[in-house]
Amino acid sequence: MPESSTSSLRKSQPVAQKRTIGAVLFPEFELLDIFGPLEMLGVLPDYFEIVTLAEHADPVASTQGPQTVIDRIFADPGELDVLLVPGGRGTRREAENPAMLDFLRSTYPKLEYLASICTGSGLLAAAGLLDGRRATSNKKAFAWPQTLSDKVSWIPEARWVEDGNIFTASGVAAGIDMSLALLATLLDDKIARRVAEYTEYDWHRDSSSDPFAKLAGLG
Repeated sequence: MPESSTSSLRKSQPVAQKRTIGAVLFPEFELLDIFGPLEMLGVLPDYFEIVTLAEHADPVASTQGPQTVIDRIFADPGELDVLLVPGGRGTRREAENPAMLDFLRSTYPKLEYLASICTGSGLLAAAGLLDGRRATSNKKAFAWPQTLSDKVSWIPEARWVEDGNIFTASGVAAGIDMSLALLATLLDDKIARRVAEYTEYDWHRDSSSDPFAKLAGLG
């Protein structure tokens, strides 16, 4: 992004204090699930600091192969304001990983917002964090998170769902739309719209507009 673009965004309103955005990673996470939202938030370095978190300090390989370095581990996560949880093939294993579930349970009460992308909502469900809430997930794998909790109201036709301070997005690219909605909540709608413009992203602003639910036989 040109410096003039980032500068104009930075000056759009005073920054009282930076928020720290935590990105949870695990083996076989989905690349776009997490890096799409991080791109939207990372455009605003004066507002947000981004850190990666994992169970161990070693670089973590995605489903697609590329590895990501880890800034903090679950045992010492530091202060976090927002936590993002991606999906990917690795969620099936992580849903039975006590270290992951304990981290989510212990961290959530300290957060301003918690957000999942794709089958990352399955991890939130397995941790009991979606009990009594509405949520969504990847439509091609929609049955799987439902097996993890019968206390969640799963919404089959939704680009993303907001319930209190928890956001859940549908599959992969839907996380970008959700992250812009989260950005509008954290800052304001004008800044979110400008971020979408500067990243040349066509923001789907209607959270209930979900053509993929019908394609997956859910609509």
